[in-house]
Amino acid sequence: MSVKLERAIYTLSRPDYGLMRRVNRWNAPRWFRWWMLLATRAGDGWLWGLIGIAVLCSPADDRFVAIEASGFSVAAGIAVFQGAKRIFRRTRPRDIEPHCWACITTFDVFSFPSGHSTTAFAVAVSLGSFFPEVMPLLLILAANVAISRVVVGLHFMTDVLVGSGLGACIGYAAYQFAV
Repeated sequence: MSVKLERAIYTLSRPDYGLMRRVNRWNAPRWFRWWMLLATRAGDGWLWGLIGIAVLCSPADDRFVAIEASGFSVAAGIAVFQGAKRIFRRTRPRDIEPHCWACITTFDVFSFPSGHSTTAFAVAVSLGSFFPEVMPLLLILAANVAISRVVVGLHFMTDVLVGSGLGACIGYAAYQFAV
């Protein structure tokens, strides 16, 4: 790797590392710890599955198309973030500096981009586009998942920002394709 590229990566990563150290050393209140752990586990997929069941049980005429678009957006999001993780191979924050209160295992070792953020926003935007009255709630849920990934030491802020943006774009594209 060239010296210029290494310097650019260091300059771009410095704010991420500073935030990581501040968050990792913060002894958060117990209620906040539970909230973040619940939010990060909600992003494992069970929350989106329950929301999908609720949509299927609804009387909405386009519920099947909405679920199809959401499923496609999740599948596309997974393909994109897994490919990007293999390319960028960014180490997770908890593997650089241990977290003071959260010990969570992961299926992969790489951090960039956040898969939880990608899928959370893919579902939120695709379903929310079909059901605009619940879009704010879905976006709040997705944002909680994304923020929790930083707070529990599994991702850098740029990981969740890029993952959230990817997911939102994929979710909107899935909606546009379906209508």
